Amino acid sequence: MLKCGMNGSQVKVFGKAVQALSRISDELWLDPSENGLTLRSVNSCRSAYGCVLFSPLFFQHYQWSTSAERNDNNTISNLNCKLGIKSILPIFRCLSSLERNVEKCKIFTRPDKSKVIFQFFCRHGIKRTHNMCFQESQPLQVIFEKNMCNNTLMIQPRVLAEAIVLFTSNQEEVTLAVTPLNVCIKSSNEESMDLTNSVYSEMFVGPDEFDFFQIGVDTEITFCLKELKGMLIFSEAIRAPISIHFDIPGKPVALSIDDMLLEAHFVLATLADEPSRGCSPQSLCLSQKRKRSDLVYANLKAGEKDSKATEYISGKAAPTRLYPNETLTDISTLENRGSPIMRGVNGDITEVPESSVSDTEEVPASQSLRKVKERCCNSTMS
Repeated sequence: MLKCGMNGSQVKVFGKAVQALSRISDELWLDPSENGLTLRSVNSCRSAYGCVLFSPLFFQHYQWSTSAERNDNNTISNLNCKLGIKSILPIFRCLSSLERNVEKCKIFTRPDKSKVIFQFFCRHGIKRTHNMCFQESQPLQVIFEKNMCNNTLMIQPRVLAEAIVLFTSNQEEVTLAVTPLNVCIKSSNEESMDLTNSVYSEMFVGPDEFDFFQIGVDTEITFCLKELKGMLIFSEAIRAPISIHFDIPGKPVALSIDDMLLEAHFVLATLADEPSRGCSPQSLCLSQKRKRSDLVYANLKAGEKDSKATEYISGKAAPTRLYPNETLTDISTLENRGSPIMRGVNGDITEVPESSVSDTEEVPASQSLRKVKERCCNSTMS
């Protein structure tokens, strides 16, 4: 059971969190606990994950209790609600209007009817009630040791917004290149090769512009711009800096916000470089193939043999799921500089070997072409 209340300004922050998570997936999980109310989201191709935790102190009042129903293990389970983002997003579309007109907002659940109810008490005695059906589903969790990353940046949202505004609306990916001297945010190399996209943008930021600047490894990572904009929108609403934790290409990048009343964490997959064999250093960046390492490893159904695999998603290919018929129950991500860890439903932890990137073999010349060359040489000699 969940019961909580907010005022107009708190509704605006809550709505910004919903809007930020809507850039990741079409599904939203409500996970109430004693630590507060957590909103979670993961995309269909398991390459982006986001969660926002609102502590009990964020709300005017917060009540939570476990569900009376018992699961298969005869233990009391928590209330886990999965909502469609299309049903909840229109409620928080005009946040400026809600901040001015809403005096109080109540959120509570009806587990017996599988409904989440949002009530807005506005000025002039106007009361708005929204009933949304939810689906029972286990909450999503990601294991990622961001403190083990070699590179950490903390930047104010206004500075990051000045860099993001340079990119066009059709920009899908962004590249972050770092050295101990500066940070470069630019269009990805793969998209710059497209002739239809004639704009290539980059911005250099010095170490003095960051609240915290630690570069242990010179690296260049590429990830989706859509999720970055979502985190930026949320950080601007609460006026909190964004922390960026990352390592080498192919390892996840973590965007986080730590505040006294809330926490936000986005974990995004990055592109892994696969250079072609025999390429010169100058042409390496133009001939290399880029693959997106999967962020999430799903578990097989109970009773089936466990098998783990890493899904790679090209920057231009359509995303696909590893197991389309599977219900996602728990998520684990790549740990920094280590093998991915998978946590099963029964609590067992197994290690998955990290997939290696193999070089692309050269295609041998055609046999018929060789015969033609031999004939030409024989005729010339004769």
